[in-house]
Amino acid sequence: MRPRPPAQGRGIFSGTGIIVIGLTATLAALIFPVWSYADRSGTAGASVLSDQTVTTRYGPLSALDRDFVTKVRLAGLWELPAGQQAEEKGTTAAVRTAGQHLIDGHTFLDERVRDVAAQLGVPLPNQPNAQQQQWLATLNAAQGVDFDRKFANILRLAHGRVFTVVAQVRATTQNSLVRALADDANTTVLDHIKVLEASGYVDFDQLARDMAASSSPAPSVSAAADPGQVVPLAPSVSPTYTLPPAASSPRASAQP
Repeated sequence: MRPRPPAQGRGIFSGTGIIVIGLTATLAALIFPVWSYADRSGTAGASVLSDQTVTTRYGPLSALDRDFVTKVRLAGLWELPAGQQAEEKGTTAAVRTAGQHLIDGHTFLDERVRDVAAQLGVPLPNQPNAQQQQWLATLNAAQGVDFDRKFANILRLAHGRVFTVVAQVRATTQNSLVRALADDANTTVLDHIKVLEASGYVDFDQLARDMAASSSPAPSVSAAADPGQVVPLAPSVSPTYTLPPAASSPRASAQP
């Protein structure tokens, strides 16, 4: 009786199954690291994979990066006029010095942010936002010591808020242009915080309450220390600056 050959057929089938299993395992090994990397929160790659992040020649540009660039421009649009008012209406040398620092700092910073925005293709505003316009209106209506106090407290509150944003962007951005802009903004904002505090008018108790609040249109103003007790920096004469408009579109040669 002739022997049956099924054993050979079973051997071929078993060998094919082993090959298929091996290929499946290899494919899973290749796919798993990608899935694992994309799923992990808190990794540097998470923002790269975000649909709100765009690729540029200077590194990934996140939504936070773009918001920061916009905020730097907005800060100059209202703080530079506020500095001009302080130079004209300030009743002490310390307040006028603070105004000078705001003018110099935001003239420099605005030039930087317009250059960065042009290279990254980020559109910039040409008008302060509603809250900033309200702050300017408050300063426009104030005179004498009332102006000094409101100027110091409103500007100190605004700088305290943006200081935390600068730190967050500097710590997390993957874009080299945004990182350099954050360095310049950090230096400028810290200088402004110090010179505003040197005016002697900052109410730190109220400032702490305003910073803790979710939002406030303008800080309350109360009596502060006698500014005569503070040794201010020497004031200097400053020309009047006007911020140029933001470019309507990025420079063609600097497209990412």
